[in-house]
Amino acid sequence: MSAAPMQGRVAFVTGASRNIGRAIAVALANAGIAVAVGARTDNHDLRETVRLVEAEGVRCLAVTADLATSSACEDAVAAIAGEYARLDILVNNAALRSNVPLEQIDDETWCRVRSSILDASFYTIRSAAPLLRQSPAGSIVNIGGVAGHAGIGGRIHVSAAKAAIAGLTRAVAAELASSGVTANCISPGRIETVRDGPLPPHFLERDTPLARGGTPEEVAALVAFLVGPDARYLTGQTLHLTGGWHMGG
Repeated sequence: MSAAPMQGRVAFVTGASRNIGRAIAVALANAGIAVAVGARTDNHDLRETVRLVEAEGVRCLAVTADLATSSACEDAVAAIAGEYARLDILVNNAALRSNVPLEQIDDETWCRVRSSILDASFYTIRSAAPLLRQSPAGSIVNIGGVAGHAGIGGRIHVSAAKAAIAGLTRAVAAELASSGVTANCISPGRIETVRDGPLPPHFLERDTPLARGGTPEEVAALVAFLVGPDARYLTGQTLHLTGGWHMGG
């Protein structure tokens, strides 16, 4: 991607300390976009993301906040506005992972997972909307997940929240369209990350004819396309990056 059309723009990527979030931040920086990176805690992983983004020659702001609360989202967006005086791109990637059988999902776990996925996305979009409306090419990309459309046993709370992300995306796209802001969702399939390591062969054989897992960089490339000049007519969509035609449990 040529950096020229994107230079001068500013993105906020949540959940950016590792894996998919970090890859997205670096890909956007490579396109000439200044990037604010968000994480719940200020740690080595977040600082490494900042280093990698700045190595692409753009400014990077680290934002430490628990975005599951509306006040934290408002403060985060205010910090970005104070640093850059604009916001053009929002990528909601932050989420908690949790594997719990149905009968063991207590109220606290249900609310905590829902808040980290759905509430955080809504609060961040609501806080960022005034700035995105002012952008000449405002874009929102929500990172969903295969759990949201396939349904995965042991992850009912995650599946429900991820499914809601697709609905949130469509509604936001409809409401912000008059301001020229696009909103799309990416549903990654089996993605190999540093934390998870290589995927078991039986997963690959069952879930994808490509016989391999995806990479964070492949998710990031799709994000970069969706926020770029060639995707301005694409909005309200969920793109399934699965490498196959079905994704079972």
